[in-house]
Amino acid sequence: MDLSAVQAALSDKSYSALAPLCDELLLQVAAKGAITDEWPYSVHLLAHLYINDLNSARFFWKSLPQEVKDTRPELAAVWRIGQCLWNRDYAGVNTAAQGFEWGPDLADFITAFLESYRQRIFKLLTSAYSTISVADVAHFMGMSEEDVTNYAVQNSWSLDAATGMLTVKKPKAQTNQKLDSSKLQRLTECVFHLEH
Repeated sequence: MDLSAVQAALSDKSYSALAPLCDELLLQVAAKGAITDEWPYSVHLLAHLYINDLNSARFFWKSLPQEVKDTRPELAAVWRIGQCLWNRDYAGVNTAAQGFEWGPDLADFITAFLESYRQRIFKLLTSAYSTISVADVAHFMGMSEEDVTNYAVQNSWSLDAATGMLTVKKPKAQTNQKLDSSKLQRLTECVFHLEH
């Protein structure tokens, strides 16, 4: 079984490409009837979590033989992250990710996953709130209050230290001017009259 494409994606930190790549390779291996003992199950499962494809992650986990689940502690640790995501246990995601000694293949991938997850949660909080307590942000992002305060301030939120509230800085709304056919017709007529 040639897993060089998976190793290359990990080396290049092309984590978003891993889930479809692993899915395709697993189908090819299964079609050949090859034994999948060498399969990078942990990488495959984490790849689905990385792109926030929880349904595919659950399906992949359920399709694994019980023996594989029981004999691979790193795989079980990745699944604990998936369970936390599924149950919206925001703090648990970080606890599960940081509570395991990851092997060299997954350590950088886990770090990238956590950063991507924090950015996704932060973006959701930005769109949902105008003010929010430091404690609530810390809960949602699974970080300490000090770390989350620094993270929020670095992302242009402001802190009211007296109340412990963060004021969300909303991104500037982009307005796309729509050009309908009547405006285009008037512009064309104007240009035509200016030229003659």
